[in-house]
Amino acid sequence: MPDESNPSNSPTKSHGCCAADCARTYAYWTLRAWLGVRALLTGLEKFAGKVSEQKPLLDEFGQPDMNGTMVAVERKVYGLQHYAGLPKSLVDKFAAEPLLPAWLMQPYVASLGYVLIALGLLLLLGLASRLALLAMGLLYTSLTVGLILINENTGVALLGLHVLLVAAALVLVKHDRLCLTRSS
Repeated sequence: MPDESNPSNSPTKSHGCCAADCARTYAYWTLRAWLGVRALLTGLEKFAGKVSEQKPLLDEFGQPDMNGTMVAVERKVYGLQHYAGLPKSLVDKFAAEPLLPAWLMQPYVASLGYVLIALGLLLLLGLASRLALLAMGLLYTSLTVGLILINENTGVALLGLHVLLVAAALVLVKHDRLCLTRSS
């Protein structure tokens, strides 16, 4: 039976890691992974496009149609030539908003995908995690401002959830035991 008066004999401690601390570490790792993957893949998707190719129509046996019929098949590709920081529909809405000047929007949209990729990689690698999380929170806040101005309330709510996740990660970052850089 453990001695309750001696904290070193506490049953919750094992190998120097308190169960609550381990749970907080796992919670942080989960948030860091999710936020990192979310940012990285969202950034990469800014470079996605579709190309159309002509392919022979196949019969029920997988053989080309005997009449030589061709069909257009679209496939997803990635490349710099497909970059779009924001969908055209949003760019048009933002262009009509007087509180979002073009001189500010143009560099923002041009850099958004690159910033998301960089933040995702920083988080996944554990490099400057606190700064990456702070930058991510500010980025999501800036996206929220734009969506508020064009009255996209669903997007505002979803970004609010992202900001909550970032805030939770910032609270838990002190429990990180797996990172390439350590900051105080």
